[in-house]
Amino acid sequence: MLEAKLVSQSHPNHRSLIRLSEQVAIGGNGIVIIGGPCTVESQEQMEQIASRLASVPVQALRGGVYKPRTSPYSFQGHGVDGLKILAQVRQRYGMPVVTEVMSIAQIEPVAAYTDMLQVGSRNMQNFELLKALGEVNKPILLKRGLSATIEEFVMAAEYILAHGNPNVVLCERGIRSFDPYTRNVLDLGAVVALRQLTHLPVIVDPSHAAGKRELVPDLARAAIACGADGLIIECHPEPEKSVSDARQALSLEDMVALVESVEPITTAVGRTLSRNNLQPITGSNLPQILAA
Repeated sequence: MLEAKLVSQSHPNHRSLIRLSEQVAIGGNGIVIIGGPCTVESQEQMEQIASRLASVPVQALRGGVYKPRTSPYSFQGHGVDGLKILAQVRQRYGMPVVTEVMSIAQIEPVAAYTDMLQVGSRNMQNFELLKALGEVNKPILLKRGLSATIEEFVMAAEYILAHGNPNVVLCERGIRSFDPYTRNVLDLGAVVALRQLTHLPVIVDPSHAAGKRELVPDLARAAIACGADGLIIECHPEPEKSVSDARQALSLEDMVALVESVEPITTAVGRTLSRNNLQPITGSNLPQILAA
């Protein structure tokens, strides 16, 4: 492992707590679930999703407005108009929002409208983008690259911290393999390893790992059981009509059922799952917060 001065744990209990809002943070004892569609399609769509997810312990919303698509002819997202939709939904439902940024030029508008900037797997080693995100005063969700080793993943996070932004959350979303049955192979061993190697929170994206909605709930439960700090899951009011990644999106009913099924596992591993998960600042958790 290359020397990761800032990302590495200084001692076994060194854990960072990354705040998304006054009520929601990733890390610590609470489990965070981020839900929403692959792509922001309309105001009506996001309102329908937010109103349903707000009734269960889903603490944050996701939705893409700049979309990296394999084909240049596929829908690329609504851009700033999509960001405005996310901001309106955030204000109405009090849920922080996460969306992807693909270039340095997109950082300013995305940071202005959202609470967390996502780096997708294709950009994990876009080092100029990582350096620029190191100068942003917003949390960063860094997804593992399609074929990235754990060392490469850790060092990508190091780029962001080395340029001044300590608020990074790692996301395991599966890596490519020879088997086409699942979209990717979810590496839960990496989740355990990353929690031992780094002080950064680690969440799991079972949607992109599986690529098939019927596999997502079991993978989500396994992720919490092995120590993940949270989940980011795609859901849609009418999954089969989603403009992108329709096959992996859960219906809102299935999303609610998944969240409910995760709660007993959360309790079993000594964690908590609630609508507002931010712990009060006390003497016991103050060092971890400062470490972030």
